[in-house]
Formats: sequence, C-alpha cells, structure tokens
Amino acid sequence: MKTITVFGSSQVRPGSPDYLAAEQIGKDLARAGYAVMSGGYLGVMEAVSRGAHAAGGHVIGVITDQIGLQFNVSPNRYLDEVVNFADLRDRLYYMVQHGDGYLAMPGGIGTLHEIAETWELMRVGGIPTKPILCYGPLWAELIGKLQDSAYLSNGYHGMIDFAHDPASVIEYFAQTMPVAEA
Repeated sequence: MKTITVFGSSQVRPGSPDYLAAEQIGKDLARAGYAVMSGGYLGVMEAVSRGAHAAGGHVIGVITDQIGLQFNVSPNRYLDEVVNFADLRDRLYYMVQHGDGYLAMPGGIGTLHEIAETWELMRVGGIPTKPILCYGPLWAELIGKLQDSAYLSNGYHGMIDFAHDPASVIEYFAQTMPVAEA
C-alpha cells in the first residue's frame, strides 16, 4: 500500500476550514487506497487521521517523546499504528523515508521545515524523487517566491506542485502515484 505523508499545523482547530479540508483529504486518500501518515497529534494531523479512519483507511502516527512530554499531548485517537521516536529529527526522517508521496497542509515553521527537508533530500539524492504537493495559498505564495528567486539553482525547480481544494489533491496523487489495481 502506498503511503502519503501529511505535514501540517497542530494549531488548526476542529471546525475550521483547514481542519475540514484536511479531514476531507484524509477520507479521499483512504477511499483511493492510500495509507495516511502524519505526526500523530492535533490539528491537521488529527483531521487527516480522522478522515482516513472514518473511511476505513490505514492511519499511521509518527510521534516523539520530545513533543508529547514538552507540550503534554497524546497521540490522536484515530491512529491504527503508532511509531515513536525520542527526537524530532528521527521522527521527521522516518516520515520522509517511509512516505511514497508528501502533502503539506497549512502550517508554520515546523511544516516549513518538513517541506524544506524533504525538498532538499530529494534535490541532493538523499532520497528518491517523489511527489510533493503543497496545499493552499500560503505555500503557493511563499514557495513560489522562493522558486522565482535568484537563490535557487535549477535543481530545485519543478519538484513541488500546488493544490487549492481537496479534489485537486486526490487528482494529483492519482496521476503521480496511482494505486495498483488488485
């Protein structure tokens, strides 16, 4: 089963437009036959897990004691599988290494770090090139400006795509990494 690693903010609250979009995307990914992997806690991570779980999909949460203890949070209740690491670095590397494709939902510095780490590892050949999709206007503007700047060599261009609605996310992954028919 192919796995989509989803990055996104823990600050997104239930009922908000970003939460509802992530929940719908989780459902759609599961219905399309993808497993969903996230950081396993709140916000976007909970929403995408909740959606995938409701649709009968396989949901993986990659957690870390570093976050759980520091912020007194527990993994969300929609996870089928929990993978625990002592620190953020190992947690992120696992999520990057074990994803077949990546989706970055709205987020802050942590999500930006996850996008940048994945993007750079692909560019230098640290991991194979895989689909990366960023959702929403924040990433389209921020990463678009970066891609258009003089500070990126040609190796960075064309590695990240953008979507602005849940249906576009599913279409993108169906085209770039279709699930094999049984």
